[in-house]
Amino acid sequence: MGQIVAVLGASHKPERYSNQAVRMLKDYGHSVIPVTPGRTVIEELPVVPNLDAIDQKVDTLTLYVGPERSAQMQDSILALKPGRVILNPGTESAALEQALTEAGIPWEHACTLVMLRTGQF
Repeated sequence: MGQIVAVLGASHKPERYSNQAVRMLKDYGHSVIPVTPGRTVIEELPVVPNLDAIDQKVDTLTLYVGPERSAQMQDSILALKPGRVILNPGTESAALEQALTEAGIPWEHACTLVMLRTGQF
């Protein structure tokens, strides 16, 4: 059974890693929630504009936004209480990592695409 995975910073552009993650997560049988403002559908999936719009338990939150943007969303990330957070390359944030640790939310520096391809997701 797949996980419920929120992709923060999902893009509608197929060449973007966040879009590739949405597609690959879907291909691997996960329920994907693309999170980005200004779009209603990405890869045939309904999009939510922000984390506060998610009304279900999220197993994994995978980040595709830089530390400046995630800092603005830190309270929403913590309120979501995901089972874990994956900080993809370029999204690392010492402040967010500390806040996640203090909230008891596991996190890791990893690449969602590599994790899926190597069976480590």
